[in-house]
Amino acid sequence: MQVPHDARVLVADGAKMLFFRNEGDGQYPDLKVLEATEQADAADQEIKSGPAGRTAGPNGRGSAMGEADFHEQSEQRFLADSADVLNRGALAGDYSDLIVVAPPRALGELRKHYHSEVESRLIQEVPKDLTGFAVDQIEQILVGIGRD
Repeated sequence: MQVPHDARVLVADGAKMLFFRNEGDGQYPDLKVLEATEQADAADQEIKSGPAGRTAGPNGRGSAMGEADFHEQSEQRFLADSADVLNRGALAGDYSDLIVVAPPRALGELRKHYHSEVESRLIQEVPKDLTGFAVDQIEQILVGIGRD
């Protein structure tokens, strides 16, 4: 894949976000971090304070309330915040080309929050989790996409 000069690259999952600018050229990207954010990736049982509650029905019989997945809610909020970084940059005219790299579920969540200006600048989505990779490895992986 070609990564255009000055393109923005977002690498994210539900707990880590790296936002880069390519200072290199299409064939030899040189990604520089513009913003990096990470949140604790706590398990659901570590976040919630107790079991789901109960309600009393009209006949006096109780029923259990559905259990919320606080871990998933936390990831969704984090990804919405990550999309907001993209939205602000697109609306300010900070970039014209965007590549987003995230696991498939995270990509789906990010898409829910894209402004139309982000969508118009999006040149590639890569359904991979690269948040655990070093920057030079991310560059190599991006360049290798499409060569297979």
